[in-house]
Amino acid sequence: MQDGGEVLFLDGIGEVVVSIGCSGLSLQPLHPELVSSCWSSITLQPKLDNKIKFSDVYGVELLDKGPICGPWNTRTAIQGKKNIEMHRFVVHGITRTRKRPSPWVPCEYIFGHKDLKTCKNWFERLMACINNEGDRPKNLMVFVHPLCGKGRGVRNWETVALLFDRAKIKTKVIVTDRAGHAYDTLVSLSDIELKALDGVVAVGGDGLFNEILNGILSSRYKASYPPTPEGFGYFGSNENCEEQKRNGLNCSMPTPDSVNTTFPGNSTKCDDHEPLLSTSQPTGLEIPSLNTNKEPCIGEQDHIVSFPNDWFRLGIIPSGSTDAIVLSTTGERDPVTSALLIILGRRMSLDIAQVVRWKSSPTAEVLPTVRYAASFAGYGFYGEVIRESENYRWMGPARYDFSGTMVFLRHRSYEAKVAFLETPNSNPLAASAEDDVTGAQPLQSHQRRPRRIICRTNCFVCKEALTSGQNSEDEVADSSRTICENPKWVWSEGHFLSVGAAVISCRNERAPDGLVADAHLSDGFLHLLLIRDCPLPLYLWHLTQFTKKGSDPLSFKFVEHHKTPAFTFISSHDESVWNLDGEIFQACEVSVQACRGLVNLFASGPEV
Repeated sequence: MQDGGEVLFLDGIGEVVVSIGCSGLSLQPLHPELVSSCWSSITLQPKLDNKIKFSDVYGVELLDKGPICGPWNTRTAIQGKKNIEMHRFVVHGITRTRKRPSPWVPCEYIFGHKDLKTCKNWFERLMACINNEGDRPKNLMVFVHPLCGKGRGVRNWETVALLFDRAKIKTKVIVTDRAGHAYDTLVSLSDIELKALDGVVAVGGDGLFNEILNGILSSRYKASYPPTPEGFGYFGSNENCEEQKRNGLNCSMPTPDSVNTTFPGNSTKCDDHEPLLSTSQPTGLEIPSLNTNKEPCIGEQDHIVSFPNDWFRLGIIPSGSTDAIVLSTTGERDPVTSALLIILGRRMSLDIAQVVRWKSSPTAEVLPTVRYAASFAGYGFYGEVIRESENYRWMGPARYDFSGTMVFLRHRSYEAKVAFLETPNSNPLAASAEDDVTGAQPLQSHQRRPRRIICRTNCFVCKEALTSGQNSEDEVADSSRTICENPKWVWSEGHFLSVGAAVISCRNERAPDGLVADAHLSDGFLHLLLIRDCPLPLYLWHLTQFTKKGSDPLSFKFVEHHKTPAFTFISSHDESVWNLDGEIFQACEVSVQACRGLVNLFASGPEV
């Protein structure tokens, strides 16, 4: 349906017939011959299209009476035609170029009419249409890291805060003042308080997002431990699974008292080793506080928050050193684009890796500790780089290059055993322990590898995985039981330079295709990368391949690549360190599983 239209003045164009349809505004200039091509060069104003989609409009505002410019062309300038004073309203939207659909750029359409009542009527009608656009957030909690990425966090939030104001989104802004601040805040929120929010936004890097992720999930995701191979001896083992099934329990289901969910940042130590800004005063959103002494009300269980769910979302406004999660999920490392994705309510499911540390060192007691990672879990080279970089935080993002060089030159390998669940998608070209990686054999495999399917917006691989698999908590538990009942474990052991599991592609500016170019955002799989010990020049060759777009760094003979839903890792080193989304996690025995679509993100995938 579409109304008959009304003549309004559009700034820079002149008179246009404007009508409201089901999906947007239709515009028809009354004098198209006067519309100049220089329109597209005017700041904040897009090239005129015949339609403005409501899905691309993030705000509408009434303006004071002011000038409306006529058509921008030479003839009107020569004739000395002056601006017209009119009552005005502005439609805030986004524009994209045809050749490069992202990043998104805010734009505005200023309309005018001589009658104030007409402008108010259009404003109210457009606001009603925008409010009918589902899935847009109204209340958000925003954590700003003041020192990440050379202090970009506060500056980036100041840049995009006006966009949230225009969209009438209430925000409670907290500037973190220590490591673990976001985690502590979210853990302390009651479910009723959390339900007052539509989501939580991180203005920072992957580390801050990881902190928020763990704060949200640590007490609210009730799921089984990852499955483990027979003989491993802990909660997820096959023997314990059989015993629990005989007792009528879900296999490898943790009890609250048996799990340590302490976040490493909860100490008084500051992760940036320098004074941080104090916490800002909350602004905007007021969350109702609870009386902890109050007896539970009837129907209180209606407020219980569990994951996965279909309403709560997480967002990131990139301000970190690498921003791999944003680049992998949006294709752009642009704060404005990410802010607009949040404001417009874009949604996509994201796999999360559940990491259970059984022992922190070989001599330590068994104490299962659960952590979550959204992008990557890495041991060996990856863990040592993060640990080394902590000594050079004063260098800013350059510390990763320096620390990576130092760790690379040490060329240390680590003895370990890894067991992974075999699937039909496991890489048939993976190296075995007997492969010669000294250079006597071909350095790279020339066998034909499967065609890579890159995850993009509306990815059919992720859609098929979600429609056929787990998109509810019960289905996640059913999947864990199925794996436990029919495990097919494959062991790989020896000396490894690194062991890594990519949840997503992990794209960044240094690795344009990421660690695994064809990793998908929500298919329920981890990409296990085992890099066996090899001569230093070959390892350097392998690492440099990540910097080249279109290369295949996983085709070397000393590289194993397995697509798997779960794996277990065992090492005998006293100082075994893992890198979880850029955060340090000490563990010598861990089990990891992919939780398909566990959280929703304010994103829609990289655009082609």
